[in-house]
Amino acid sequence: MSSVPAVTVVKKEFSGWSIVLSILLIVAGCLAIALPQVAGIAVNIMVGWLLIFSGAVHLVYSWQTRTTGGLIWGILLGLVYAVIGGYLLRNPVLGLVSLTLGLAFYLFAEAVLELLMSYMLRALPGSGWLLFDGIVTLILAVMIWKTWPSNTEWVLGTLVGISMLFSGISRLMISLAARRLVAQTA
Repeated sequence: MSSVPAVTVVKKEFSGWSIVLSILLIVAGCLAIALPQVAGIAVNIMVGWLLIFSGAVHLVYSWQTRTTGGLIWGILLGLVYAVIGGYLLRNPVLGLVSLTLGLAFYLFAEAVLELLMSYMLRALPGSGWLLFDGIVTLILAVMIWKTWPSNTEWVLGTLVGISMLFSGISRLMISLAARRLVAQTA
């Protein structure tokens, strides 16, 4: 038995999972668009818990590495994470205002990276979808920044949903292109 069929099977299984995950991302994006307030609050709560968890990790790490001289700074950093996470959990609506602006910065950075990745992978089939995703994500970042804070109530959930939808579509198209490529080489 040669290694080529085994590689083809692995690639087919990977592309199958990639297609399933892309479809799940599309469905999650549609749900976030349909229920933007719920999605916004959910994002706020998730970020709050992630910050609290990160703060705890910083505190434990600082204590474990206390002999290196960064104990006070590590503890302060851990407390900042935990306090901000707690604030987001206690004040989810006010947290949305801050997160909405943070989302604009995040989407801008994502757009720049996706545009760079599409340029680097331009010779591969499906790379145009990365370019498309980067352009859409850049437009979303600018839209958030231009209308902040007046649309905070709905923008976070809606725009995260749109970003998830287009990311799911672009990943699905790349996965389908990879599957076709594997089928041609098999």
